[in-house]
Amino acid sequence: MPGRVTWRIIFAEMSRKNIPILEDRVFEFICSRNLIKPGNRVLMAVSGGPDSVALAHILYNLRKALDVSLVIAHLDHGLREDESAADALFVADFAQQLGLPFSIGGRDVAGYRSKHRLGLEEAAREVRYRFLSEVAAETGAGLVATGHTRSDNVETILMHLIRGSGTLGLKGLPVKTTRHEYNGVQIEIIRPLLGISRDEVKAYLSERNIPSRQDSTNQELSPLRNRIRLELLPMIKNYNPAADEALLRLADIASEELDYLARARDAEWEKVASRADDCVILEKNPFKALHPAVRRSILRRALEEIAGSLKDFEAGHIEDILAHLDKPAGRQVVLPGGITFTVEYSRYLLGKDPEKLCPYPELEGEVALKIPGKSIAGGWKIKTEVLEGGKMPEGAGAFKACFDYDKTGKSLVLRERRPGDRFIPLGMKGEKKVKDYLIDAKVPRLWRNRIPLIESGGHIIWVVGHRIDDRVKITPQTRKVLCIEMETGRAQDEHRP
Repeated sequence: MPGRVTWRIIFAEMSRKNIPILEDRVFEFICSRNLIKPGNRVLMAVSGGPDSVALAHILYNLRKALDVSLVIAHLDHGLREDESAADALFVADFAQQLGLPFSIGGRDVAGYRSKHRLGLEEAAREVRYRFLSEVAAETGAGLVATGHTRSDNVETILMHLIRGSGTLGLKGLPVKTTRHEYNGVQIEIIRPLLGISRDEVKAYLSERNIPSRQDSTNQELSPLRNRIRLELLPMIKNYNPAADEALLRLADIASEELDYLARARDAEWEKVASRADDCVILEKNPFKALHPAVRRSILRRALEEIAGSLKDFEAGHIEDILAHLDKPAGRQVVLPGGITFTVEYSRYLLGKDPEKLCPYPELEGEVALKIPGKSIAGGWKIKTEVLEGGKMPEGAGAFKACFDYDKTGKSLVLRERRPGDRFIPLGMKGEKKVKDYLIDAKVPRLWRNRIPLIESGGHIIWVVGHRIDDRVKITPQTRKVLCIEMETGRAQDEHRP
């Protein structure tokens, strides 16, 4: 990195004079984790509070050594009226003193929260990152730097534990992460201060007489994070004064073990999972044979692929899914974001609209079929032909069937299934409810109401894609053969259970 050798010499010289240089540690943190590359344009999220002001000062002092250009962004959440306005003025003046370009914006977080039925913290976070993505796109910034410290990371780990986020939550705050925000803008978020504590930040500002703003809501006990910082952590430190280090060590271990688990998960993914439309399909028996830890990891990956992130999902959602693996076909787990987990006979479906996987188009009402000829009913195309002399047509398939024309007659109707429908499946002697037949045939519940029936004279002669009625089968005495072929715009057999 340009300037690094010179920068290190300067730090070494100042260290010999016993001058504490926090920039030294942040510089090493950035370099060791490859957070910033020479030539990057970095958008700094500055609220006016101590952490973000320290972030801006440190990166400003490091800008030449890092070979970066800087921009400041500040969002007025509209939650603290005069205090919020004063924060915005402070940041604008602060940016001007540093000679850095800046962008000040305002958003109605309360309105956004009400509209999307979110908690205040979650609503503020979503609005804030959307704003940052907009400013990043406008200014050409490839990175967004936030002022999260090691202390924030400790609080986050505890918050995840309390909320039951599972092993994944033990990782805490990542030093670098990617988010897809407004209009599909992708922003890479970096946290250069994760290696230093909040107390060190305060000391840094105090030693240099650098002013910052104090958010009065930080002392309120209503947000969970505040209660953890003001009440829970001090209590924990009565038992272990080094609780911060213990929790961060736990996070490091969890991160390494989860990375290893992710490699094991990816090795199994292709064997048990596939993607179709907005669904992930999991093959039941191979999936159930996996170690529970790998199953959980596969479910997290599947949810992330479908939803775009795991922010709305907790460990409890994963456990609910695992508890349904041995449930009867048709059982479902409703998840956030309109996603459902559906149990089928030989597989599981996880997606926003599993019904899209059904090969049968929707069919409403009934349509009389042209014999011979072609008909259209909903998404179905139906072709019929009559062959003399009992001659059988070439080709076969689940959506092609032949009948004794003298037994079916020429008045045929294609219709949807109705309660109480019965027929005599080919090869059987007694009637069977169509519903029971489909259950016995292990047809997924989501498909059953879409399977069309062909009726003649009040009798069902074909459960399309499955079985014809025994009473209209072809025999040696058949003189005319009625052939019916159904097709849609989708490939049929690949979706059969």
